Amino acid sequence: AMEKSYVCMFLLLVVISCALAKDAGKKDTKDTTAKPKLPQTLSRGWGDQLIWTQTYEEALFRAKHSQKPLMIIHHLEDCPHSQALKKVFADHKDIQKLAEKFILLNLVYETTDKNLAPDGQYVPRIMFIDPSLTVRADITGRYSNRLYAYEPSDISLLYSNMQKALKLLKTEL
Repeated sequence: AMEKSYVCMFLLLVVISCALAKDAGKKDTKDTTAKPKLPQTLSRGWGDQLIWTQTYEEALFRAKHSQKPLMIIHHLEDCPHSQALKKVFADHKDIQKLAEKFILLNLVYETTDKNLAPDGQYVPRIMFIDPSLTVRADITGRYSNRLYAYEPSDISLLYSNMQKALKLLKTEL
């Protein structure tokens, strides 16, 4: 019986070292062809130390299973309003800290889910979805024509809306 367990361990080590070698190989080829990327590409600059989901579907799944609210930021890389909001969002220490309590997603394209564009497909817009996967239409910015828009000057309102999204969670679930 002893020999058998050694064989198993040895095989496992072989598999692990192959996997590691494969990863290392991948990295080398990427770096020579493309510009070196930021350590966190999914953040797109909204908070490089935060954990961002890759797709809307993944974000919904994680929100539901972790019982955390989801914050979705729709933006465009070449939109000056998006860029300006991104800068104050990323530089705001309290927001970055509070964002750790959310499932996070930032999108540079629209989803097919009409609930994410209740009053139009403008950017930047920030929406909250609770773990029951309900879009919180009650958490809005200050503009009546673009309910989910925030300007850099609205950053404290966004912060209190994030707090609100977390509070609602406690009272409802």
